[in-house]
Amino acid sequence: MSDVRRARIAELLPRKKRRKTRIGLVAGGLGAYWPQFPDLLPQLQASSRYVSERFQKLDAEVTDVGFISDPQDAAAAAEKLRVADPDLIVVFLTTYLTASMVLPIAQRSGAPVLVIDLQPTESMDHATFDTGQWLAYCGQCAVPEVGNVFRRGGIEFRSVSGYLRDENAWTRIERWIAAADVRATLRHARHGLMGHLYPGMLDVSTDLTSVSTQFGSHVEVVEFDDLRVRVAQVTDAEIRERIDLAKEVFVMDEETVNEDDLAWGAKVSVGLDRLVDDFDLDSMAYYHRGLDGEQHERLGAGMILGASLLTARGVPMAGEFELRNSIAMLVSDTIGAGGSFTEIQALNFLDGVVEMGHDGPAHLAISQRDPLLRGLGIYHGKRGWGVSVEFDVREGPVTTFGVGQERDGSYVFVASEGEVVPGPLLAIGNTTSRVDFGCHPGEWVDAWSASGVDHHWALATGHRAQDFRAAADLLGIEFRQVSVG
Repeated sequence: MSDVRRARIAELLPRKKRRKTRIGLVAGGLGAYWPQFPDLLPQLQASSRYVSERFQKLDAEVTDVGFISDPQDAAAAAEKLRVADPDLIVVFLTTYLTASMVLPIAQRSGAPVLVIDLQPTESMDHATFDTGQWLAYCGQCAVPEVGNVFRRGGIEFRSVSGYLRDENAWTRIERWIAAADVRATLRHARHGLMGHLYPGMLDVSTDLTSVSTQFGSHVEVVEFDDLRVRVAQVTDAEIRERIDLAKEVFVMDEETVNEDDLAWGAKVSVGLDRLVDDFDLDSMAYYHRGLDGEQHERLGAGMILGASLLTARGVPMAGEFELRNSIAMLVSDTIGAGGSFTEIQALNFLDGVVEMGHDGPAHLAISQRDPLLRGLGIYHGKRGWGVSVEFDVREGPVTTFGVGQERDGSYVFVASEGEVVPGPLLAIGNTTSRVDFGCHPGEWVDAWSASGVDHHWALATGHRAQDFRAAADLLGIEFRQVSVG
C-alpha cells in the first residue's frame, strides 16, 4: 500500500480519542551541596529544565512538581504527585541525593516509578574539573542506593542512565513512556464482550473478573440484541454513505462481492459504530453461532467490514469471543504497532516460514497490499456468509504478541520477533502473512505453543518485544519472549 493511500485511509478513519497518559516529573539533588558549591544548583536546574522540556513535547499530560533538595521537599512533591494520579512517575537524579528523598514519592503515589540519571555530557573534563563540577556528573552514584531501598520496600525498580542529549537514553525513556501509555489505556479501558464462547475453545475462556483485577479494565457484556436494535435504525442514506466509504478504503473483488451482502455489511457497520459509541468501548470480542440464517447469525456474519473499520480507528475487534486477543490488539495499537487478529494457518518448510493470519477483522493501517473485500459463500467453521477482508501485514520486522493465562489465573505477556517476507499467499478472504522467525518453523511452533499463549494473538509491526516487556513490568505481570536457537 502506498504512503499516500495509507494517509488517505487514516484521514477517512479518524482514531478514537482517549484520556492522555499522565506523567509525573520531579528532579532533585542533595541540598547540602548548594552552599558549598554555589554554581552547582543553577547548572542542575538548567538540566532539569531541559528534561522537562523534552517531556512536555511528548503526547502526554505532564505534571512537573519541580526541584527537591531534602526529605521535606520530597514529601511535598509526593503529595502533589499523588493528587495528579500519574500513570508513571519519573525521578531525575541530577546529582547524588539520599534514598529518603525518593522513597516517599514511590510509596505515597501508588504509581510505578522510573529513575533517570542523565549527566550533562558524555564525560567529564578531568584536567579542569573541580569537586563542584564533578558533582553534576554524580547522579549515577545514588542509583544503586535507590535500587536497594526499593527492593527492601517491595517497590519495583527500573532506571535509565545516560547523559542529557543521549538519544539512546531517550529511546529507553520513551519506551517506558509507551509502557505507561499501555498501563493508562488498560486501567481505563472498556472491553466489550458480545455473544458467546465458540463451542469447545477452552483456551479462549476468560475470567472477566481477572481482567478488572489485573489490568484495571472494565468488561461490558453486551448482547447481539444491543446490536440488532441499532442496525434496525440505520437508514438507506447511511448505508449508501458507508458503502461509498468502503469502496474508497478497500479494493472490491467484483467477481465475488454481492451488492446485497455489501449493503448488509455496511448496515451492520453503521450499527456497530453506534454500539461502540453508546457503550464507550475501547475494544470488543464477539461470536454468535446462529442457525438457518436467522437474524443474529446474519449479524455475526456481517461484522467483518465494520469491525475492520473500527480496528483501523484504534478500537480493535476480535472474532471467536477472544477477549484476551482483543486486549492484545489494543496493547499493540497503543504502542503504535497495529496488531492484527492472527493464528497459525500452515507451515512452509520449503521457504522456512510460518503462515499466519485469520478470517475476520483486520488492522488496515499495517497492510502491505491495498486491503481487498472478497465475497465468501461460507466462512470456515462458522455459520453465515458475506464480505470478508483479505490482506497481508507489511513486509519487514514484526512481533507476535499474545496474552496468556496461567494455572493460578495470572496473565502473562508473550512475544516473539520475526520478519514478514514476500511469497505466495492464499486468496480466500483472510489476512495472511509469511513470517520468518530465523529458525525451523516447526521448532518455532513448538516453542511458541509451550509459552502459555492461546491460539490467537496480535501480529504487530516492528521488533517490539522490549516494548511489551516494559508494559508487562509496569502492569506487574510476567513477560516471556519466545526464540529458538
